[in-house]
Formats: sequence, C-alpha cells, structure tokens
Amino acid sequence: MPINTLPKTATTDMEVTSIRLERELKDRLKAVSGNQGYQALVRDILWNYVNQKSSDASQLDLSDLRAKITATAQQDERCALTGQRIRTGEAMILGLLGNGNLVPLSSAALS
Repeated sequence: MPINTLPKTATTDMEVTSIRLERELKDRLKAVSGNQGYQALVRDILWNYVNQKSSDASQLDLSDLRAKITATAQQDERCALTGQRIRTGEAMILGLLGNGNLVPLSSAALS
C-alpha cells in the first residue's frame, strides 16, 4: 500500500485494543499527529511497518521516491517495492519518500 494512503475504516468496524505507552511517547505522538489524531497516526505507523515487513510486494511506486542513497544492510530487510529479501551485508538503496521516511530497496528493484 502506498505510504500514508491507507484505506480508511470506520472506527465502528475496528476492534478496541489496549496498549500501554510511556507518557512521553504518547505526548510526542500527539504533538506530531496534528489534526490526524495520535491514534490514527499509530495505526498508520503500524500498517506501514506490517506492510514493510510483509513478504507481499508493496504498492510503493518509483514516483514516490525523492532521493536514493546507496547503503549496506545492517540487518535483514524487505524491499519496499518488491518484497524481496535483502540480506545482512548486501548492498541496498535507501529511498527517501516525500514524507521524510527512508525505505529499504533492493538494488535489483531499481535496475
């Protein structure tokens, strides 16, 4: 799924879940969430994480990239474009998105 364009589900269709957060973390989430609200921000963060770690190919598009940075994987990653595994020590690319997030990309995904 594209970053920050997750499908909107009515809150009445969601399950209530309790999570304990440090007060400082909750306060900082509230501060950065703006009009979106911190709970919606937490859901977006969790969906982005799950989609990044999923073995399914993402729907991230090359046009979402603002810059590319050559890097070496310090731990196993999944390419945000293809879902392909990037092994520790392999050459990879960090893609800078318009929202400031960096996403792992396999070198093959951009060739």
